[in-house]
Amino acid sequence: MANLQWQISGEYFEACNCDSVCPCPTSGLAARPTKGSCDAGLVFHVQRGQYGSTRLDGLSFAVLLHTPGAMIQGNWTVGLVLDERASKEQREALTTIASGQGGGPMAALGPLIGTFAGAEAKPIKIESSGMRRSVSITGMLDLAVEGIPGANQGEPIYLDNVGHPAASRLALAKASRSHMHAFGIDWDETSGRNNGHFAPFAWKSA
Repeated sequence: MANLQWQISGEYFEACNCDSVCPCPTSGLAARPTKGSCDAGLVFHVQRGQYGSTRLDGLSFAVLLHTPGAMIQGNWTVGLVLDERASKEQREALTTIASGQGGGPMAALGPLIGTFAGAEAKPIKIESSGMRRSVSITGMLDLAVEGIPGANQGEPIYLDNVGHPAASRLALAKASRSHMHAFGIDWDETSGRNNGHFAPFAWKSA
């Protein structure tokens, strides 16, 4: 499946265990995470998408990862959670896209992954309202983030022109809750201080 043309677009958000603001996007992944290691969950909702002739509209997926030190040093552990509503063909397409096997933005991260911990299909519940985003994947992931208001209180502060696989312009957010128990990664935090982002995303194979 890796040679087919594809494109997907929609909404993304994430939380990581760094204190806000995470130093990774502004350092080319070279900065040491504020807690020494990195745990992160990136959540994607595809509003429009097609992989070859396979439609992906309305499906969601999550990329869960752990790095033992600075992200650029590699040895990442990565696992995927796929929308259980997806057909076999749709799951294969989402796995190819999210793992970088089919090219696109995630392909650049491939050399940094030491362990691909697999993919699981689960119900993914995403909620979005104003500057708030949340996801619930029972037994695996529970994240909620809220944008950090800028001069206009109704809009978040943005990081612009950053090297990030999801998008080059990211809203800054803080996570009110972060619980991840999947693929050997265990992370629980409710301090309200750890980092988050959200943005529209648009990916394609080439």
